Amino acid sequence: MLIAIVAHHSRRTMTDELASKLDADIVFMDEHSAGANANHLRALRWAAEQSDRVIIIEEDALPVSGFADKAADWLVRFPDDMLSFYLGTGRPPQYQLEIATKLIAADRERADHITMQRLVHAVCYSVPPKLIPKVLARWDASKPADYAVGDACGAPVIYPCNSLVDHADGLPVEKHPDRQPRRERRRAWRLA
Repeated sequence: MLIAIVAHHSRRTMTDELASKLDADIVFMDEHSAGANANHLRALRWAAEQSDRVIIIEEDALPVSGFADKAADWLVRFPDDMLSFYLGTGRPPQYQLEIATKLIAADRERADHITMQRLVHAVCYSVPPKLIPKVLARWDASKPADYAVGDACGAPVIYPCNSLVDHADGLPVEKHPDRQPRRERRRAWRLA
């Protein structure tokens, strides 16, 4: 398992701390504010060249204690599935009811994960190696990074009910195409 960090130059200190904490294999620093979409694409192109599975994590992710071991366990369980290690509140608002409903159903069934048809957060995820060529071939540079990854993958996404990372929830560094401010709380529903 390899760890790639995607980061914005204004968050260099945060990036360095995360890279040290996770013993990251590579950092993709957006030095010229090209945007999250372009930076995630760089990380996925690198992942396509690796023999090990890659976890892509944003610099404002807050990993739980034992993140690497816990993530490795999920990757072993779901070697052919896309995994997201963050399930967040607030953003995007149109998915929050679906998330809440699925978490309640998972609790009732004593399941430890839910499945959604879309990647709704790019905070921390892993695309299975066999799907990376498809993602790269279908990449849409006009979409937000999370939707670009998930839509290009075209496969359901596994979300642990207890996220392996939280989100620092600071001010966004990227200007979003819809020009709408991001004021909703952006923290994990639950943490491992």
